[in-house]
Amino acid sequence: MAFLELRQVAFTYPGWPPVVQGVDWTLPEGEFHCLVGRSGCGKTTWLKLAAGLLQPDAGELRLQGQALTGPTPSMGFVFQSPTLLNWLSVQDNVLLPIRLHRPVQDADVARAQALLAQMGLTPWLTQSPARLSGGQQSRVAIARALVTEPALLLMDEPFAALDAITREELQDDLAQLCQNRRTSVLFVTHDMTEAVMLADRVAVMSCGRVVADVPVP
Repeated sequence: MAFLELRQVAFTYPGWPPVVQGVDWTLPEGEFHCLVGRSGCGKTTWLKLAAGLLQPDAGELRLQGQALTGPTPSMGFVFQSPTLLNWLSVQDNVLLPIRLHRPVQDADVARAQALLAQMGLTPWLTQSPARLSGGQQSRVAIARALVTEPALLLMDEPFAALDAITREELQDDLAQLCQNRRTSVLFVTHDMTEAVMLADRVAVMSCGRVVADVPVP
């Protein structure tokens, strides 16, 4: 059974041409899929549909066999900007998704610290994110997305603003973390090289449609 599935999904913003048109797409459990396309082709809208943040005009979305009607606790998100809170420490930023739903427990703190250690950020646990570089802030954002141990990670061009060396380091970190945890990933990018490096499979989008969907050797 597919972990995440889009069946003939279509979406149009009021007053605009169709943004997503008749998309059929499947993400098996534990796989890393990249969605590639030019700016404005509908990638981010597809991601929002897959996250349950938008509802399709036609077609259906299913997560683990159930109709997807909104975001679920099994999802983690990483956006183009790290969107960290500078008045919280690095560790507290990572723990924020948990704190919003329930009191933080010792096991949560240990998990956050382990993730930050894997990211090489232990010396900055108590620091404000404002003191970190762009690459370090992106690492904090990834740790924050993974601290709840999500089954599905949705990422919208999270490394686009970083320099090439930092981007490659983060790509390696992300691939290793997701592989170790068997996390299913939908990663949006406009960089084909990045997609091929990260993905088990790459879907190419143009004018709201999937024009190619191929495995990465």
